Amino acid sequence: MKQFKRIAAMGMTLCMVAAGCFAAGFPTASAEGTTQDDWLHVEGNKIYDASGNEVWLTGCNWFGYNVGSQVFDGVWSQNMHSMLQQIADHGFNLLRVPMSTELLLQWKNGDPDPATPKVNTYSNPELSVEGVEGGTVKYSFDIWNQAVQWCKEAGIKIMIDVHSAETASAGHQIHLWYTDKFSTEDWCTGLEWFADYYKDDDTILAIDLKNEPHGTADEPDIMAKWDNTTDANNWKYAAETCANRVLDVNPNLLIMIEGVEVYPMEGYDWTTPRIDYTTMTEYYHHTWWGACFRGQREYPITLKNPQYQKQVVFSPHDYGPLVWTQTWFDKDFTQETLMEDCWYDNWAFIYEENIAPLLIGEWGGFIDEEHDADGKNTKWMTYLRDYMIEKHIHHTFWCFNENSGDTGGLVYDNFSTWDEAKYALVKPALWQTEDGAFIGLDHEIPLGVNGVSLGEYTDGKTTPGTTAVTDEQGNPVTVTTAKPILQGDFNSDGKLNALDVVIFKRYIIGHTDLETLDAEIADFNRDGTVNIADLVAMIRYLTQEKT
Repeated sequence: MKQFKRIAAMGMTLCMVAAGCFAAGFPTASAEGTTQDDWLHVEGNKIYDASGNEVWLTGCNWFGYNVGSQVFDGVWSQNMHSMLQQIADHGFNLLRVPMSTELLLQWKNGDPDPATPKVNTYSNPELSVEGVEGGTVKYSFDIWNQAVQWCKEAGIKIMIDVHSAETASAGHQIHLWYTDKFSTEDWCTGLEWFADYYKDDDTILAIDLKNEPHGTADEPDIMAKWDNTTDANNWKYAAETCANRVLDVNPNLLIMIEGVEVYPMEGYDWTTPRIDYTTMTEYYHHTWWGACFRGQREYPITLKNPQYQKQVVFSPHDYGPLVWTQTWFDKDFTQETLMEDCWYDNWAFIYEENIAPLLIGEWGGFIDEEHDADGKNTKWMTYLRDYMIEKHIHHTFWCFNENSGDTGGLVYDNFSTWDEAKYALVKPALWQTEDGAFIGLDHEIPLGVNGVSLGEYTDGKTTPGTTAVTDEQGNPVTVTTAKPILQGDFNSDGKLNALDVVIFKRYIIGHTDLETLDAEIADFNRDGTVNIADLVAMIRYLTQEKT
């Protein structure tokens, strides 16, 4: 089974000057005007700022740097500054930017651009060497640093991801983080350099180590696996190694770690060939590329010190039936069936069992009648959106670009017009105040023209789980507040719903790492024991409540 995003190449005739396009093309000083109070860290399954305020990363993707454009796609016609401002104004507080190891090493070494960046300097005179319309296009790294500065001014934070080793429009289809041209060492070196260059600029808030490691036993040498070996294709070992090296340079970065594609079933290991293509009895194969975290249960990601561990976020991707007709879309699916058939065992358990935060690095798709006539893609998208809203799961929507072949984007008409229907679906999942102001991740700079800064939002708020009171002298005293016990609330989110049923069911049949459950929560029928009768009583209660 193959799942991939077909990125439509855009053939554009641009007015560019080929000769001397890298005249100003060597790395200069790191970004100016930096602040250092926006770094984030992990506690349990939440992400917090340095003051202990919980935050919600709700962003989008904008590709181009990974496909050979040497810049964001769309800058071939529209003004880059204006598009970044529009992203901020529409409430996206994090920009995930796909890149390649090849590009990072080019910038590190100050090598010339292999091709002139696809910039229309009539629309983007600021990106010309002369600063005039029709001028010579700047070096790609200088353009990138201009984008970083504009993101800072708009209140947008940035996360890059190594989308591919080699710069190519189909680079994401390569299984691993290395190829014959670029090694694992090259990958680590490129990310180390990037982390070091921006270590004094918290606009660069996170790094997604590698997009969608994948592969199956059909090609065992290039299958991304997850175990405790030091094999070259062991994603767990590679991710730990690279994360440690990046955090040695900048221990404040959030490190996003994606999953793999398959995982051996009980009684099999990674040396097992895939025998039965019908029943798939050798490997769990029910997920998307990079979205299988089953190995995290048996072989958890473990960085070299507890502080580094507090920077780890797991980042699955999830798509609907228009990207690939997965088996769980064959039925009249619901959020509960999606959870049971795919989400929980592959990635949702990480959040639900308080292992670590999740950031859904890619989700999205068409919702218009032309592409989604039966509405199934919109239905899936709504269920995932609602789950992320309910749990405040972090996410970056795929994508801003209009030229993603099997998803479309937030804009169309050559990047000039927003798809208002799609944006309306996504908007409720963006971090907002009760009054509808978008909340940024910068403590000082508001997010776009319609937003507030994190400092404004958190001013006067208390740390989650605490209550502010005063003593007899009027001095503030922080008192921890205890949550009331809710029977059946196994994930401690203060609600009783289908997700708790999924957790309890896995406990009853032994398909979870939970060895014990709080008897007061689990004894749903109050008979003094915890068994399947409690599960039945819980399901009946929820069913009656709905009717």
